[in-house]
Amino acid sequence: MTGLRLRDVAAGYGGAPVVAGVTVDVPAGSWLAVVGPNGAGKSTLLKAVAGLVRHTGVLELGGRAAAGMSARERARAIGYAPQVAVVPDGMVVADYVLLGRTPHLDPLAREGARDRAVVADVLDRLDLGHLAGRELRTLSGGERQRAVLGRVLAQQTPVLLLDEPTTGLDIGHAQSLLELVDRLRAEDGTTVVSTLHDLVFAAQYAERLLLVDRGEPVAQGTPAQVLTAATVARHYGAAVEVVHTSTGHPAVVPARLPHSG
Repeated sequence: MTGLRLRDVAAGYGGAPVVAGVTVDVPAGSWLAVVGPNGAGKSTLLKAVAGLVRHTGVLELGGRAAAGMSARERARAIGYAPQVAVVPDGMVVADYVLLGRTPHLDPLAREGARDRAVVADVLDRLDLGHLAGRELRTLSGGERQRAVLGRVLAQQTPVLLLDEPTTGLDIGHAQSLLELVDRLRAEDGTTVVSTLHDLVFAAQYAERLLLVDRGEPVAQGTPAQVLTAATVARHYGAAVEVVHTSTGHPAVVPARLPHSG
């Protein structure tokens, strides 16, 4: 079953599209990482899937055209975590995560026992229970990223969009967050689409990669198929070597150029 399907999708903010010609199938329960150099259009593509910017082409969620969905239906189908989330001043973690239940509430309705139970479960799964009463502004970067993920998980959507979820995190916290997403994906069958700058992490966690450059898809496939030294050099303008970890994942590492003198 396909969790997400795009056919010749283009998106932008007016005028010429920022990204165009995207055709990709993301099976339900799988992880697709969208990679590419800065300014390639990765974040714009995720915003188009989330319904935050206009798009052309065909975009289907679970076999249903997204164009035919209301805003509430789309919010029940897609959870979106932006690269830089707006964190309300003075709000505590539990109340922030509870915002994820909004698409499931009737107009003017208040959260009920079911919603609070969902939030409690999310806080427990993300190891945030002991921080439930803490203000968001007092959290560390890693804790705040988990809180943002918690709000999205509380939506209980079949598709999860994560725009650079490891931004600002050190390698340990980044790894912990991605391990958590992968565990939740396995437990819940959630379809994950993320943008990732770190190609090593992208190769280790995503089952397939979509490489975008200058607003166009230029390669897609398994990490081993996409992350070749020639492809990375061509689209990132970097001298690299591709080695393999003990688990067989490709790892892109910079290669110093020899000095002529």
